[in-house]
Amino acid sequence: KAAPFMEAAFCFRMGNLDLFWRIRMEQRLQVGIITASHGLKGEVKVYPTTDDPARFRRLKQVILDSGKETRTLEIEGVKFFKQLVILKFKGLDDINDVEKFRKASLYVTRDNAVRLKKDEFFIADLIDMTVETEDGTVLGTLRDVITTGANDVYEVTLLQGGSVLIPAIKECILEVDVEKARMRVHLLDGLLDLGNDGRGGNKE
Repeated sequence: KAAPFMEAAFCFRMGNLDLFWRIRMEQRLQVGIITASHGLKGEVKVYPTTDDPARFRRLKQVILDSGKETRTLEIEGVKFFKQLVILKFKGLDDINDVEKFRKASLYVTRDNAVRLKKDEFFIADLIDMTVETEDGTVLGTLRDVITTGANDVYEVTLLQGGSVLIPAIKECILEVDVEKARMRVHLLDGLLDLGNDGRGGNKE
C-alpha cells in the first residue's frame, strides 16, 4: 500500500474470500490494524485483516506503519481474545511504548504472505481492474469486492455510468489477468438491467 492504502487484503478465490488486505503489485501486504493497547506490559490488540488469525502464530515479525513512521517489529508473543489478536513485540515492555501505535497498520512482506492457489487473487490486485465482456468490449472498472456469505460479488463501474454487481463464480468470471489488470466476464441474462441504476452497489 503505497501510502499505506487500505487494502482490501482479502484473498479472493472463485466464490470465496480469504480476508487478507493488499495493494496492487506492492511488496507489503496488510495483515492487521492495531486498535488499542492491552494491559500495562506493552501488548496491543490487533484487528486481523485475514480470516486466519492463527497465522500470527507463524509470523516472526511484522512491519508497522503508523503514517508517521515505519519500523519492523519482532513478535514475541501471540494470544487471542474473541475476534482480536493480542501481540507482544520484543523490546516494547510498557504501555507507554505502544500507545502511539493505535490505529497503525501491520504488514508482512510478500515472502511471508499466504500462498495463493489456482484461481485465487489478492483483492487489491482486482481493484481498478478493467472488466471486459466475452467479445472484448470494455464494460467498466472493478471498484469493490463485496462479501455476501455464499459467494463474493464484484462491483463494476460502467463506462456509460451506473454500476453492475457481478457474482464471483466460475460461470461469470472467465479470466483474470493480474499482470495486464484485465478481467473477462460473462454477464448473466438481465444482470445489466438489474445493476445499471447508478446506485453504485452496496458497501460492506
